[in-house]
Amino acid sequence: MTTVTKEGLLQHVGTELKTTDWFSVNQQQINLFAEATRDHQFIHVDPERAAQTPFGSTIAHGFLSLSMLSHFAETFGLAIEGAYMGINYGFDKVRFIAPVKVDSRIRAHAKLASAEEKNPGQFMLTFDVSVEIEGEEKPALKAEWLTMQMVA
Repeated sequence: MTTVTKEGLLQHVGTELKTTDWFSVNQQQINLFAEATRDHQFIHVDPERAAQTPFGSTIAHGFLSLSMLSHFAETFGLAIEGAYMGINYGFDKVRFIAPVKVDSRIRAHAKLASAEEKNPGQFMLTFDVSVEIEGEEKPALKAEWLTMQMVA
C-alpha cells in the first residue's frame, strides 16, 4: 500500500496503481467460501458434476472473486497520511465477466478514478478495478469500488 499526503492525493487520480501479485484460487478456498455463504451450488463444490458443464471444472463464486479485492487492496491501495480508519463504502458498479476456474490464478489492476473530501477529514476514494485471470482474454470482473478514509 502506498501512503500519500492529503495534498498529494489528487495527483494520483487517473493513474494506474501497482498491479498485485498472482493469487491461486483452489478448491479448498471455494469450499470454505461456500460454507461461509451457504451457497453450495454444484458448479462450485462438486467437481464431478461441474466437469460435465461447459466450464469443465468447478468455478469460484463471483462474490469470492469480488471479496478478494480486500486482499488485493493491500498492494494497490492508497493510504492517506494520518488516516486512522478506512471503511468499505460499497460499489457503484460490479460486473462478473468471466468465470474463475478452480486452480486459476488471479490478480488485480486498479486505477484511482476519483478522490473527494466529503466532510473535513473524510475522503471518498473511488477505484476502477479489474481482476485478471491468468491466460484468459476476459477479466473475471470489473468494479467501481468506493472506500472512505478518516484522517486526523
